[in-house]
Amino acid sequence: MSPANKRRGALSVKRARQRVSPEQDDPELEALVREIIGRVADKWTMLVLEALAEHGRLRFTRLGKLIGGVSQKMLTKTLRQMEADGLVSRTVFPVIPPRVEYELTKLGNSLGEAFCGVWIWAEKHREAIMQARKSFQERGRVASTRPLSLALRR
Repeated sequence: MSPANKRRGALSVKRARQRVSPEQDDPELEALVREIIGRVADKWTMLVLEALAEHGRLRFTRLGKLIGGVSQKMLTKTLRQMEADGLVSRTVFPVIPPRVEYELTKLGNSLGEAFCGVWIWAEKHREAIMQARKSFQERGRVASTRPLSLALRR
C-alpha cells in the first residue's frame, strides 16, 4: 500500500471516530464494539453467518457439515453465543429425536451485510495479499539461512 493510501485509510478511521466528540465518548459502546469485533473475528462465527445467509434455516448437523471441520462442542458454543447476541434464532421442535433449527435474525443478517465488505476487499486485493505473503516468506527463508551470530547483529 502506498503511503498516500495508508494516510487516507488512517484519516477515514480518524474521521469516523471524530463523529463522536470526546465528551460524548461512550465507554460502554466502545467495550461493546471491541467485544463484537472479538467475536466476529472468530472464524466459526463468520462461517456460521455465511452458511445461514446462503442456505437459510438449517438443522444443527447440516450446519456443521456445510461449515466443515468444526467440532460439535465448538459449533454449540458459537451458536449459543450468537443466540445470546441476537444474531441467530433457535427453534426447537417437540419431536423425538429433538429437532433444532437455526436461522439468522434481522440483526444477524445486518452483521453479515456489514462484513460483506471484507469479502469484497479480500477479492479485490487477493493478488496483492498473496504477493506480500510470498515476499514475506522469501525474506524469512533468507533470514533463517543466516548464521545466528549474523542474525543477532541486525
